[in-house]
Amino acid sequence: MSLLSLPVCLPQVMANFDMVLKCWGPVEADYNKHGGLVLSRLFAEHPDTLTLFPKFAGIAAGDLSGNAAVAAHGATVLKKLGELLKTKGDHAAIKLLATTHATKHKIALNNFTLITEIICKVMGEEAGLDWAGQEALRNVMGVIIADIAVTYKELGFAG
Repeated sequence: MSLLSLPVCLPQVMANFDMVLKCWGPVEADYNKHGGLVLSRLFAEHPDTLTLFPKFAGIAAGDLSGNAAVAAHGATVLKKLGELLKTKGDHAAIKLLATTHATKHKIALNNFTLITEIICKVMGEEAGLDWAGQEALRNVMGVIIADIAVTYKELGFAG
């Protein structure tokens, strides 16, 4: 499967990637700051997601925001997303990410949607991603998540 085989308008998908990338610079300039904001907000708004990160289990809820390990892991998440954005949803890169998230991390698909909403909020507040840009990010992530779902199905992961 490639972006070309998806039942969406390819020029619009590419325009969505471009729109998000226009505001990616501030995120890229400080991955730790933005990564920490994303994960700490994810844990605050969706406390059940903390169970997906066993290495943070011993950290008190009030200490998650500003924790260096949380920020570092959030930076990893955003760097990987940045790679996917810059390759405009390259299937091979998505398949690799999907494979590790299915076989090693056991991350259900709905969690990608949850973190997408958090990233939209943080980018809106911190990187100047306006409403249209946030919709573009949701659309981009919809394409990426659909591609992840294909790999999950191939692997027999019900996530």
